[in-house]
Amino acid sequence: MLASNSRFNPLVDKLSLPPVPSVAAWGRAYDGAKGPLIDLSQAVPGYPAHPEMLRLLGETASSTAYTGYGPIEGDAVLRNVYGAHVAEVYGAALSAANTHITSGCNQAFVCAAMTVAGPGNTVLMTEPFYFNHETTLSMMGINTAFVPCKAEDGFLPEVSAIEAAITPQVKALALVSPNNPTGAIYPPALLEKIFKLCQDKGIWLILDETYRDFLPEAGQKPHGLFNLDGWEETLISLYSFSKSFCIPGHRLGAITASEAVIGQVAKIMDNLQICAPRAAQGAVAAALPLLAAWREENRQEIGRRAKALKAVMQQLPEWKLDAIGAYFAFVRHPFAGVGSAEVAEKLAKRAGITCIPGVYFGEGQQNYLRFAFANADVETIGRITERLANFSLS
Repeated sequence: MLASNSRFNPLVDKLSLPPVPSVAAWGRAYDGAKGPLIDLSQAVPGYPAHPEMLRLLGETASSTAYTGYGPIEGDAVLRNVYGAHVAEVYGAALSAANTHITSGCNQAFVCAAMTVAGPGNTVLMTEPFYFNHETTLSMMGINTAFVPCKAEDGFLPEVSAIEAAITPQVKALALVSPNNPTGAIYPPALLEKIFKLCQDKGIWLILDETYRDFLPEAGQKPHGLFNLDGWEETLISLYSFSKSFCIPGHRLGAITASEAVIGQVAKIMDNLQICAPRAAQGAVAAALPLLAAWREENRQEIGRRAKALKAVMQQLPEWKLDAIGAYFAFVRHPFAGVGSAEVAEKLAKRAGITCIPGVYFGEGQQNYLRFAFANADVETIGRITERLANFSLS
């Protein structure tokens, strides 16, 4: 935790510096003795954008049609295409009116949280939690409470534990599936039970589905929540185009919710940034149907990388792969009593493997490291075996 400085907003001043740059600095201190650096830190696609995606981005970026302000809710061309897409993904009666385009999924979460909660209210999260969600709420003066998820339960929460944590101050429950940091995929039946609990308790379910395009089965329906009666009063779903199209630098995300929620989000977005990046919107609108087969190939490739990491961990009995899915693996390191930040720093500097310490996802996660295995190809993942087998803290 940083030292307090009274000149700054205390809600921001109390936060630690962003973790990803800190981990990157550890990687820069690596001397290359074990071979090239293996970056398993930030969740970025480990392969380039499709040439057609790049062509479309170049075309829209150089067009005067995209140099002016656009609609706050997003350009109609993308909202129409994306509305049809989510209707197909979920098998539900969704349309452009249920969508709002944002500048990345982190901004989508900011908008969703501000829509349903204010200073002094509480948003429930699971632990391990995605650190940007927790810091977002903290800097807005929204309290957080946590429902612990255990390794023996696949890092999935117990519905009874969620119910016990819901107090009159709780306005929403925030979940991530597939999960960041654990990779755990919430079964549709569990999501439905959680959704119905939220309905009964009169709180919102904010469901971050950034990694939904990387489920283990082709065409797998993430859940059936949009087909349930009254979903509009309870559910806000978030998404990112960054991973599927390999364009995280273009910052494009989306919210799927009721028209009433979309109206509230528009008020917030008008003050945050007016509209999401427009050239990227135009390019993704064309690419969404055009690159469907390519995105499916990438889903299969991520599956191969997950399989490769599982094979690596089977050769390292002291290191425990407690969860894996979509983009992430949650790995229990073998150094009992040693903080995850110390392990991660030395792993970067001595073995040339960068990853995120578990402590960034909750104080109770000191025994864990998050491996963003989607960043590395199968051959690179294979090199992890020797480096971890020969790694020590001394």
